[in-house]
Amino acid sequence: MASTRTTADTDAVTTASAAAAELARLLPSSVPLDVAPVTALPADDAVAVRATFVGATSADLVVVADAAVAEALAGAGGTVSLADALRPALEAASATLGAGVLDAAVAGPLAGGLDDDDVAAVALVAADGTAHAWFGLRLRPRPESVPQQRSAPSQRGVDDRSALRLLHDVEMTLTAEIGRTRLPVRQVLELVPGTVLELDRAAGAPADVMVNGRLVARGEVVVVDEEYGIRITEIVGSEGA
Repeated sequence: MASTRTTADTDAVTTASAAAAELARLLPSSVPLDVAPVTALPADDAVAVRATFVGATSADLVVVADAAVAEALAGAGGTVSLADALRPALEAASATLGAGVLDAAVAGPLAGGLDDDDVAAVALVAADGTAHAWFGLRLRPRPESVPQQRSAPSQRGVDDRSALRLLHDVEMTLTAEIGRTRLPVRQVLELVPGTVLELDRAAGAPADVMVNGRLVARGEVVVVDEEYGIRITEIVGSEGA
């Protein structure tokens, strides 16, 4: 049957292929995998890991790779979940979409999640052409501006302040991150008291201040009454987050 794929669909597949290549690079598979067109999809009852990326380009990501990482999970002795094992690979895939935040990864039945019309799907195959994993990407359309109801400037200001006041007591999780590093599962399991991990940040560099996982500021680590604290040195705008 002749192909009816549109230019937009082709662009989506190109984007999915680039993301899948990064995913394959960090996938804890027992064999090297390359990106290839899908010739056959996994069964609907296959286990899929899903995550949502929100940023300049927002998207839904889905990975079926339980068989590809089975050996790595077995070596972890059941201490690492499938979603956690795929998290670094999903982060690498989402990084190709630009700046943004990757939501928590959740495992569940595939249930046809790769054959939807708006999902660009690719396979991850071994050297012999056998598919060991699949990756799907659904790009989310950018929201259009919504016309707002006109009101008097003074009344609109009061309404805005009242709406914000309702949020003043809402608690948000704030964390400080001094650096990161990547380790294979084998080294994580070998960690013992006294192990020194080298982070990706120089000594004295500012720490990242995150609110619900989103970068909002940077600051220096201080000690306040024998407890650690953060002195804010920079507020990060939405374009720098």
